[in-house]
Amino acid sequence: MSLSKNHAKLITSLQQKKYRLKHKLFIAEGIKVVQELLESNLEVEHIFCTDETMRFEKGKVTIIKEPELKKISNLKTPNKVLAVFNIPKETPFDQGRKNVIIALDGINDPGNLGTIIRLCDWFGVEQLVCSNTTVDCYNQKVVQSTMGSITRINIIYTDLSKYLAETELPIYVADMVGENVYKTSLPNNGILVMGNEANGISSEIKELVNHRLTIPRFGHTQKTESLNVATATAILLSEFKRRLE
Repeated sequence: MSLSKNHAKLITSLQQKKYRLKHKLFIAEGIKVVQELLESNLEVEHIFCTDETMRFEKGKVTIIKEPELKKISNLKTPNKVLAVFNIPKETPFDQGRKNVIIALDGINDPGNLGTIIRLCDWFGVEQLVCSNTTVDCYNQKVVQSTMGSITRINIIYTDLSKYLAETELPIYVADMVGENVYKTSLPNNGILVMGNEANGISSEIKELVNHRLTIPRFGHTQKTESLNVATATAILLSEFKRRLE
């Protein structure tokens, strides 16, 4: 078999958010990532593979040639498999759980979002709420960088200011001016808001925050301007979780 023009057109279109939303489909590439997603509850629409000896437990498989895979791949070095999955329906959050919820305010970089999703998986954070201005979690670069963790985190996109205004949970935000995270008490449940890479938390969100947390600088010169948002998320989550042990 070979790659049809219709399939090539569809897969290429899914690199854009508007077509992912229209078709309710997204792409994953590479043996490891695709296998991780196939082992989850996600529904697979179609698998395209250059290795006819490979076997998959579910999904329609089409064997294609390497030049065809390169034509539809978004990777510099395609790795044998590209699969099209159905975007799952959003699941309502359980606010009653004793756990930290991560909220993202305008995260733009797919790599940062992917890393944060992996961090949520690593630290047992099951719920991630994103502002409507945050990059789409089904962006192919996000999917690739999560390495399968996207299947284990409940992610919703919403009006973040409205969501925070209605919650009864304490709201924490990472801020350059705030309480030293190593010296302040932390709850076993609450919402931790992380802001945009360049501008931080929006003014609208700042008005809803109960607590501001700072990761202190220990360098002698004190000249480092800020931490990468994913790095800051890792440090703060580690501290929240350490207090529970």
